[in-house]
Amino acid sequence: MSARDIIIRPVVTEKSMKESSENNKLTFIVSKDANKVSVAQAIKEIYNIKAEKVNIVNVHPKKKRVGKYLGKTNAFKKAIVKFPDGESIDIFNNGEK
Repeated sequence: MSARDIIIRPVVTEKSMKESSENNKLTFIVSKDANKVSVAQAIKEIYNIKAEKVNIVNVHPKKKRVGKYLGKTNAFKKAIVKFPDGESIDIFNNGEK
């Protein structure tokens, strides 16, 4: 599996952007069969920055209702990656430093 198959996309929410600016952490949606080691290697390959710490979270589906129809949101896996001080990724400029 290539690095681009492991890292699907960054999460851009208020909470993740606050963590990015304050604690030098970024959140990514990753493939369901990814683990901490493969995520760290993919980050190193794509962005040329060694991850200091990687945490993985499985997000379970939630029941949602639209009118009389009942459904579920998609389940996914996300990785919270901490970078060393002084290192950062600008995700809004195509992943360039």
